Amino acid sequence: MADSQPLRVGFVPEHFSTPIHFAEKHFGLSAKLVPFPSGTGHMITAIRSGEIDVGIGLTEAWVAGLGKEDVTDDGGYRIVGTYVETPLCWAISTGAKRPEITSIFSLKGSKIGISRLGSGSQVMGYVLADEQGWLSSSSSSPPSPPYSDFKILHNFANLRQAVNDGTADFFMWEHFTSKRYYDSGEIRRVGEIYTPWPSWKIVASTKLLRGDGDSKQPADPRIMDLFAKLDQGAKYFDEHHDEAVQYISTALDYSEEDAREWLKTVRFAGKTKGVDLKVVHSVMGILRKAGVLVEGKGMQAEDMLVPGLGAQFPE
Repeated sequence: MADSQPLRVGFVPEHFSTPIHFAEKHFGLSAKLVPFPSGTGHMITAIRSGEIDVGIGLTEAWVAGLGKEDVTDDGGYRIVGTYVETPLCWAISTGAKRPEITSIFSLKGSKIGISRLGSGSQVMGYVLADEQGWLSSSSSSPPSPPYSDFKILHNFANLRQAVNDGTADFFMWEHFTSKRYYDSGEIRRVGEIYTPWPSWKIVASTKLLRGDGDSKQPADPRIMDLFAKLDQGAKYFDEHHDEAVQYISTALDYSEEDAREWLKTVRFAGKTKGVDLKVVHSVMGILRKAGVLVEGKGMQAEDMLVPGLGAQFPE
């Protein structure tokens, strides 16, 4: 790919994308921004097929995508940066008229709606099951499925419809994105669960990276420019909350009140370049416990990162 062309950057067009918008509007980010409303699982497919060069999405989905034992070739991408440092609150939702679903405990053995296989909405379903003690396993067998079915529904609108028509019993999506539909009565909140890790990471296609002995550097200078522009966008976001609220409450699907409440909960990375290996190890440990990954199989944490690209390895 000629580096005179703008990077194709996949992102989720929700409130978390505001610093990306500011990077483009105020600091000359020249990337081609490609929205993925269906989430990180779709971006994994897209970066592997060459449709995008960089993805900004959920930590657990990126790690699961590389760590699964059936990953072929080089996995298609590496985790190169940190976008959001705070955890993500996943709201647990069901249909407006589903009286049989009274609590999180009611969801054991039910049908969970997910956007795609490998998505954060699927991964967090396993994390929820582990937290609730629904995974029974032994040393000789994998955990038994905590749900009767995983319904692949692609996007948020389909998930909302599915829990109302009975296709799925519940689904998990970010709290503030869901709240508007609680307020309107379209869906009903059952509970919530937080990610036990910083919630958003940045990945780059392996086609943009090269290894030079023990030092791995980006083969493409556009990646470094992207980090610099995202840093500027995040700093501008921190210093211009009123402009952020205006953008979120007009261009995106949120009320001004919800946008201001969300601002109290989120912290973007001051320096997007680089990933702490300890975070990846932590994510993998929980995903193994939940049965998403298998100990001793799949790509290891160290291989998911690029040492010369700001990856933080322990001494």
